[in-house]
Amino acid sequence: MISTVIAGLLAWAVTGCSTDQPESRTIRTADDSTVMRRPKIPTFNGTRAFTHLVAQTAYGPRNPNSPGHQHCLAYLQAKLSQSADRVRLQQFKHPGYDGETLHLTNIIASFAPEMQQRVLVCAHWDTRPRAEHDPDSTRQNEPIPGANDGASGVAVLLELASLLKATPPPIGVDIVLFDGEDYGREGDHDNYLLGSRYFMANKPTDYLPRYGLLIDMVGDRELEIFQEAASLKYAPRVVDRVWNTAEDLGIHQFVPMQGIEVLEEQIAQSVQKEYDSKQKLEELEVVNTQRAEHIKE
Repeated sequence: MISTVIAGLLAWAVTGCSTDQPESRTIRTADDSTVMRRPKIPTFNGTRAFTHLVAQTAYGPRNPNSPGHQHCLAYLQAKLSQSADRVRLQQFKHPGYDGETLHLTNIIASFAPEMQQRVLVCAHWDTRPRAEHDPDSTRQNEPIPGANDGASGVAVLLELASLLKATPPPIGVDIVLFDGEDYGREGDHDNYLLGSRYFMANKPTDYLPRYGLLIDMVGDRELEIFQEAASLKYAPRVVDRVWNTAEDLGIHQFVPMQGIEVLEEQIAQSVQKEYDSKQKLEELEVVNTQRAEHIKE
């Protein structure tokens, strides 16, 4: 479902791409001003995506430095290597709690890496090392299995990777699976979003994707995806495009109402500061596509 929306966005990601493919249909643009034709969108395989979710959880919790973390890294690298043109591991260390050193890895899968115009699609693959809200207080220091918070977004992007291989879009795509995003204790924002912060701090200066999508906690049985508040503030045009595409495709889980603001606003602020200085903010707009209850602070 979400992968179908992303595939739809990528199918019309480049202004002026060919409109004479034999399998296309009429749609409206984000501002309703014109009518265009989009190539046929590949079909999302929900069963295959679910097998990716089950495979991740079979390794157990994937919190940094755990055995499940190490095994799942190998699995994700192998699966993305079957679809992407290039897969890179961005390894780094971060000081954790109680003297622990975290060994972290962002996984970067690139499709058509030679193309200058690109779209960034992200999720996080790590899981929380503690379950603060478990009703059983004796288990609140145990790591969570992360079927929804972690595995669901990754499963969608693994399926998206297979679609990108089978039906390449007219633009370069980078799928990035961030590590260490959920490590921090509640309220300690400095120890959240470790992978995305590292990615931004170390990206090439000329890496300027047209827009970015971040997917998290999308495995609900009765899924509703609201328009995240920081995304509406920093990337309103991309939000409109995403939700309008979902409406065009008849996917009603995308609810055109504002939800809460999640922690990733800190990343959005740093992106805005950097790109304002270069007058390039419009070229990198990051939209969070995730369940409203993800972060409650």
